[in-house]
Amino acid sequence: MKPDFSKGLIPAIVTDYYSKDVLMLAYMNEEAYEKTLETKQTWFYSRSRDELWNKGATSGNTQEVQSIDLDCDQDTLLIQVIPAGPACHTGEVSCFFNRVAEKETNFDTSIIENVMQEVEQRKTERVENSYTNYLYDKGVDKIGKKVIEEAGEVVIAAKNNNKEELTNEVSDLLYHTFVMMANQGVTLEDVKQELSNRFAKKGNSKGDRAEIQKW
Repeated sequence: MKPDFSKGLIPAIVTDYYSKDVLMLAYMNEEAYEKTLETKQTWFYSRSRDELWNKGATSGNTQEVQSIDLDCDQDTLLIQVIPAGPACHTGEVSCFFNRVAEKETNFDTSIIENVMQEVEQRKTERVENSYTNYLYDKGVDKIGKKVIEEAGEVVIAAKNNNKEELTNEVSDLLYHTFVMMANQGVTLEDVKQELSNRFAKKGNSKGDRAEIQKW
């Protein structure tokens, strides 16, 4: 099935293959589409310059195409890519960085990142009476002991069928896991990347059996 170019240019929505973030919106004619299929890199049609352009040809911020999906009307493309750099000419990762509206919520969706950032900062910034600094000073054996201890308490809370206790113990386990990660130089992005890799392979019978079984 091919896109319908009978009415001219069609929009192409480009997303990050791993994070699923929307990176940019551009337009394709049939030639740009064929070049994208042929080269496995994104090509678009510039309405302002009236010419084809290969994303990243000048900046080096190319986009390696992983999949192309066509919408129900055959007039819009969704392209998943692995970007070699920012999608936006401003240097931003995504062209969509100007938020104009947001639903109010009491939950800080970035709390995980904030906690991890503070844990990592304690590796280089000492704070008086900091428990995190104390764990770093004691090293991997002490941190590992706490991770095991908290994991056990998570299971006990679950067996007690106590939601509040379980919430508290999971929070403790996550914190100590973050300390272990930071101590070993593992970042949240490393974990997100691994989870993305596993999710992409999940259910793929042609994939590596060991990878599938990791779930």
